[in-house]
Amino acid sequence: MHGLHLTADLHDCHCDSRWLVDAEALAAACAAQARAAGLQVVGRLCHAFPATPRGAGGVTATVLLAESHLCVHTWPEQRGATLDVYVCNFGADHSTRARTLMDALVALFMPGAAEHQELQRGRIGAAVP
Repeated sequence: MHGLHLTADLHDCHCDSRWLVDAEALAAACAAQARAAGLQVVGRLCHAFPATPRGAGGVTATVLLAESHLCVHTWPEQRGATLDVYVCNFGADHSTRARTLMDALVALFMPGAAEHQELQRGRIGAAVP
């Protein structure tokens, strides 16, 4: 197993509010961005959380990729979101596509601040137990 796992924590997002509260619209945008990055979408699932006393509920949008997955969670009351993009690089290196997808998703949310992390998972040529 070998892959690239990218995460981003986005703060003070200046995007259109629908990206923070409309689960279907967000899932569709995520799938479109994944395709535009050259990744193969094989499914998607989204969920809208109920409103709280602090405002509209957040959403979770997950897109299953032939290469692995992407997942977005939002907190509209904080104008924040977390992004998670993972691609397995078995058979081909999809790292550039993963980074392209992450960049597009960050741009969608227009954060005032963002924290990015990158993790190389597994080892090339590692034996499976």
